Amino acid sequence: MKNYIQELTWRGMIHDTMPGVEAHLLEQMRSAYVGFDPTADSLHIGNLVPIMLLAHFQRCGHKPIALVGGATGMIGDPSGKSSERNLLDEPTLRHNQEAVRRQLSQFLDFDSSAANTADMVNNYDWMKDFSFLDFIRDVGKHITVNYMMAKDSVKNRIRPDAEDSASGSEGMSFTEFTYQLVQGYDFLHLYNHNDCSVQMGGSDQWGNITTGTELVRRIGQGKAYAITCPLITKADGSKFGKSEGGNVWLDPERTSPYKFYQYWLNSSDEDSEKYIRIFTFLDQPTIDALIAEHREAPHLRVLQKKLASEITLLVHSDDELQKAIAASDILFGKGSSDDLRNLDEKTFLDVFDGVPQATVPRSSIEAGLDIVAALATDTGFLKSNSEARRALKENSISVNKSKVGEEFTLGNTDLLSDKFILLQRGKKNYFILRAE
Repeated sequence: MKNYIQELTWRGMIHDTMPGVEAHLLEQMRSAYVGFDPTADSLHIGNLVPIMLLAHFQRCGHKPIALVGGATGMIGDPSGKSSERNLLDEPTLRHNQEAVRRQLSQFLDFDSSAANTADMVNNYDWMKDFSFLDFIRDVGKHITVNYMMAKDSVKNRIRPDAEDSASGSEGMSFTEFTYQLVQGYDFLHLYNHNDCSVQMGGSDQWGNITTGTELVRRIGQGKAYAITCPLITKADGSKFGKSEGGNVWLDPERTSPYKFYQYWLNSSDEDSEKYIRIFTFLDQPTIDALIAEHREAPHLRVLQKKLASEITLLVHSDDELQKAIAASDILFGKGSSDDLRNLDEKTFLDVFDGVPQATVPRSSIEAGLDIVAALATDTGFLKSNSEARRALKENSISVNKSKVGEEFTLGNTDLLSDKFILLQRGKKNYFILRAE
């Protein structure tokens, strides 16, 4: 049995723990759970820290439980938020649960016959038949309002300061006020039915988790523990997990593997040293050696490349990783014409996002489009035919990464994904023809 707390500590993944949890985990195999919000049909990289908590837990010989909050997803968690979120119906939540399970299976073993195989549960299954009267009689009477009001997640919403009021903070509904009781009951249920004695989550969940440990103590007459990890921040102050297009999702349809890879590749030196401990399974000597190598020659970005490769491989596949690397090489002028042709349409558009485009009739490509017309007359990529001819004579024009001369004619065989042609002047001046 590996020491789980030690493993998380050197990785910088411990924010708070309840006294005694380290010894508790070293005694025998234990079960721990993390809750996941099922309000979307994909997790995003903001969920990766709790996923890694469970993955390391299983690798240390313990049993991880992923709880999908079907019931709590119908309420909304107030922690760290200033307003309530939209509530979803049961069919949508069930669909999202299956999508989340598929993504978690990249990190957790749900299918082996080992004693510590992962489980997935949905709190809707035990909450759906729990009447309001039964709940307030059997659960609510054990936790005082004073206890609930003392939680930061409640205090910050129920007594907003002047700044919150000015920004339109809405306060807290009774529905959200009861959230910690529902989450606390989840812990009690899993303690009684799944022998689960540990709950883990982000540091903003400490109040909700400790409500659960109180219910286990007061109703279950047992002992339960809490472990929280730090909330991830970026060195420059911007929000972790966000890009220009919003969340960075684990679903390749929402965020392409290329953009996913690029997010990590663009990490700062300071962030990369933190991220490679948290978001990979590399051991401490390997990480220490990588950091030392990176500090010797930071311009080579060894750390960022290893981080991006490891996490893209985990979330997607080796095939998608190789495509992402090849696409990155194309962007920085190292890719070949064959690499370009191997890009699917979505990745091609991601790589050349923001590059100017012009549409030309497909019939003109089929008939054979003169390169000068493609560069100037029909597209405006270059200002004039004479400038186009001059650039061609200077051997500075490429079509789909291959150099061409004045005699070149564009045809159907030049179409990428049957609709694009990539024109290029010099190393970094790109232009896309779209045949329609």
